[in-house]
Amino acid sequence: MAIDLELATNPDPRCACLLLLDTSGSMTGAPLDALNAGLRTFQNDLQEDGLARQRVEIAIVTFGGSVTTVQEFVSAREFIAPHLSANGGTPMGEAIVHGIQMVKQRKQIYKDNGVPYYQPWVFLITDGDPTDEWKLAAEMARREAAAKSLTFFAVAVAQANADTLKTVTDRVIKLDGINFRELFLWLSASQKRVSGSKPGDQTALPATTFGSPV
Repeated sequence: MAIDLELATNPDPRCACLLLLDTSGSMTGAPLDALNAGLRTFQNDLQEDGLARQRVEIAIVTFGGSVTTVQEFVSAREFIAPHLSANGGTPMGEAIVHGIQMVKQRKQIYKDNGVPYYQPWVFLITDGDPTDEWKLAAEMARREAAAKSLTFFAVAVAQANADTLKTVTDRVIKLDGINFRELFLWLSASQKRVSGSKPGDQTALPATTFGSPV
């Protein structure tokens, strides 16, 4: 059994939010600059809310050439937005599988420590087609969402194939340009609402301001 000191000293329910971020070569330049700025906005906005600081946990996995865990799950209070760089292809399938395993492991740690938790969120952002085998990963994401083990969102940037993303989740949103700031403000507002509710409750999310559902 994994004992977590942070969970032992703060037994508030936890809301895990995993970001799966495309950092392939096509994100170089303005898109990546906007993504990095959006992550800083996410950090600052979440940390303004006392309850979210205690309850929301953030992890980041990037997929650009390879799949990298940039940030293990950490409380919003301790989260520091990383500065990401872009390179390589788009191994989205591997990133999805890796991310789902991270969420499962985190949920087990919550259980081991007797800490209640909200349904975790997985938030995928990509600007292109996957360059690896992704169909089995899509099936895994579908199964987990159907079992209500997690909530999976996908954001299509630029030339991202929305049809591919629709095989992963029904929650696909086409981003307006590179409006990452509004995206992360929406995500922060959503996490604040969820973390301010009771685990298991249905929570109304803010209106989508950063793009259009596909």
